[in-house]
Amino acid sequence: MAVASGEHWSSRFTFLMASVGFAVGLGNIWRFPYVTGENGGAAFVIVYLACAFFIGVPVLIAELMIGRRGQGSPPQAMAAVAKESQRSRRWRWVGGMGLLAAFTIEIVYAGVVGWVLWYLYKAISTGFVGIDGALANAEFASVLDDNLGMLFWTLVGLAITGLIIFSGVKSGIERAVSIMMPLMFMLLLGLAGYNYLAGGFDQALEYLFTPDFSKIGPSAVLAAIGQAFFSISVAMGGMMVYGSYLPRSVSISQSALIVVCADMLVALLAGLVIFPAVFNYGLDPAAGAGLIFQTLPVAFAQMPGGHLFSILFFLMLSVAGITSMVGLIECVNSWVEGRFGFGRHRSSMIVVGAVAALSVLSILSYNILSSFNVCGRNFNDSMDFFSNQILLPLGGLAIAVFVGWAMKRSASRDELSGLNSSTFGVWYFLIRFVVPPALAIIFVLGISESLTGSIC
Repeated sequence: MAVASGEHWSSRFTFLMASVGFAVGLGNIWRFPYVTGENGGAAFVIVYLACAFFIGVPVLIAELMIGRRGQGSPPQAMAAVAKESQRSRRWRWVGGMGLLAAFTIEIVYAGVVGWVLWYLYKAISTGFVGIDGALANAEFASVLDDNLGMLFWTLVGLAITGLIIFSGVKSGIERAVSIMMPLMFMLLLGLAGYNYLAGGFDQALEYLFTPDFSKIGPSAVLAAIGQAFFSISVAMGGMMVYGSYLPRSVSISQSALIVVCADMLVALLAGLVIFPAVFNYGLDPAAGAGLIFQTLPVAFAQMPGGHLFSILFFLMLSVAGITSMVGLIECVNSWVEGRFGFGRHRSSMIVVGAVAALSVLSILSYNILSSFNVCGRNFNDSMDFFSNQILLPLGGLAIAVFVGWAMKRSASRDELSGLNSSTFGVWYFLIRFVVPPALAIIFVLGISESLTGSIC
């Protein structure tokens, strides 16, 4: 079965840049440093690394492998590989789960990227000069009350993403990530270097990397497994689609390791960008999502060169957000092309238009529809629960079970021919016996925790 678009990556570099761009999102920038500090610093990092390499890497390899072998959108690829292994084509539903997860996540994610672009504009126009904690809180509250403003910046983000998808793999995605991802890495390194000179760097290092093994308990281990799995962006269909564009000459296993290492590096660098400013100006490092929009602007207002720093910071966040949106939308776009026989131009406009229309519900959930709840959750919380607590862990579990128990071992060995027999044996053991129970635990505990206190 041919890839719907008939396109392939022109080089390993562009594939890696696209994959890293998809994996690295806004969650890496603020969530990983915060979770690391709250769960034992360097001790958590050690656990996270183990989870990333023994759970994240095997699933990422499996997803890329299915995409390249099946040569199609996630449902098409799953069905093709299942047929080759003399299994039911109904395995395509696993790919369908990835599509649904990507589409669901994108509806809410587009609005958050809109906030980032809006704050980039604010940084350029004002640099947050003279802002304090109360003003920063009021500023963010006014953003959440301005539906037209949120809609405008959400559409700006979707328009940029849509233009990249519309232009195709080589002219659009490759060209964009070849510029945007090196730019993001340079911005991260430059901002971290600035913080090294400006102050607070030693406190940030201690916060992130001083081990406190007393904080490593079941909840910390579960947090590490969840962070490792979700931050690599598997089970969202995007990696399967990117795998379908991957030439046979490129090693899947080596590429997966590079993607995971780059994803981890970005998360750690983000901590060295955010927390020195937080500690240097006596701000709250546990501000969560508000750290970006309510806490850091106060630091920008106080630091020397804060105007330029704020522009570069939100530019870096914008790049991370857009490249993740590209992967999410390309996943769905690939399916629409193959399923309905549309050309890329038509399918990309349909998919981006659908996301834009539904993102209105996400925007209104911050104000007008905030009191409209289902089982105690508004629209955004429901989308988050459905995608992160149900679709992603179940999808990852199903991918692991399919590759480990349904797909022919000989097919896996053929795709991973670059691995020696011992290394392949380790990966095959992990995908069969380690990954499924780990993801099953994430699913059960995640559901239990999310349903605690629910009115349903």
